[in-house]
Amino acid sequence: MAGVQTAVALREQGWTGDISLLGAESHPPYDRPPLSKTVLLGKADGSAFDVDFAALGIDLELGRRVSGVRPAERLVQTDAGPVPYGHLVIATGAEPIALPGSEGVPGVHVLRTLDDAERLRPVLAAQRDIVVVGAGWIGAEFATAAREAGCAVTVVEAAERPLAGALPAEVAAHMVGWYADSGAVLRTGARVSAVEHGVVLLDDGTRLPAGAVVVGIGARPATDWLLGSGIALAPDRSILADDALRASVPGVYAVGDCVSFPSARYGQRLLVHHWDNALQGPRTVAAHIVGGEAANFTGPVYDPVPYFWSEQFGRFVQYAGHHTAADTLVWRGDPTSAAWTVCWLREGVLIALLAVGRPRDLTQGRKLIERGAGLDTTRAADPSIPLKSAVR
Repeated sequence: MAGVQTAVALREQGWTGDISLLGAESHPPYDRPPLSKTVLLGKADGSAFDVDFAALGIDLELGRRVSGVRPAERLVQTDAGPVPYGHLVIATGAEPIALPGSEGVPGVHVLRTLDDAERLRPVLAAQRDIVVVGAGWIGAEFATAAREAGCAVTVVEAAERPLAGALPAEVAAHMVGWYADSGAVLRTGARVSAVEHGVVLLDDGTRLPAGAVVVGIGARPATDWLLGSGIALAPDRSILADDALRASVPGVYAVGDCVSFPSARYGQRLLVHHWDNALQGPRTVAAHIVGGEAANFTGPVYDPVPYFWSEQFGRFVQYAGHHTAADTLVWRGDPTSAAWTVCWLREGVLIALLAVGRPRDLTQGRKLIERGAGLDTTRAADPSIPLKSAVR
């Protein structure tokens, strides 16, 4: 997503020079969200982008793996030889974290690429017993698809609640029942001690039969190939970029899941592993590449309101903002019902919200966050009042 959007944005913003888009996968560039939904369930064969690369003058080179970069020489090293560049945009995304001890065990899967989804599709079609390791966003989405396919599903989570790394306990607690409602079994506080062919062993001695194991315990920026290049990486392995998504060496930018950037809005560096970030960041990068040689060019600053959505267990879940610095939490609606929203405020200003089955709250709330709007908490807590009418 991020690489394709950068190439397209460059043409849209007037870049007339050569553009080469290199990708390690052999498939034409595709969108990832359908992989855990329609592609996984066999309702679609793929999700290729509807982009005419030839008409845009974009040289698409598939099956070409990049192994390093030499900034001083402005060269990218690939398995087919070096490629010179004037500007380099790194959009290598993230790669799934492997479950220790599961490497090479038959029947263990991750879900990140089209090939991953195609390998999992017959598993769901065969309605096998499936153990999902990790109750994060991808684990919940896969469990949803597997239950829809008729599989018996057990989700194992080491933390005491689902989405432990993403949401506070008082919010995530209301999502626990979603698993049972769908017919899936959720085991929290359960650590995997070993994975063998056909079985998952927990540290309390429990043996879970598993026709397949799907691991969803997180992802890391795919940046190991940059070690030794002089391009600075943060402790979380993300490319350390500035507020224009420029890396630490001249002529190099980064977009999408592989880069972190300073947010003045939230007062901290953000690493955002979501689709909207891969859509928005390329426009900023393209503007700086196209306009960077003009006199007195300043260019746009990249400081978005992060946004993502998830479809799980019959619910449409949306999130905007970044809640970790909040000092006030406001509920809109009953969290045991089908539709509710949580708003996070800092000093009375809306900084984030989670909307379950309330897309209008999300649309209005996202705009309020962008404006830095303050909310009347009494009015904001009334789900019958439009969120935009709760501004103080």
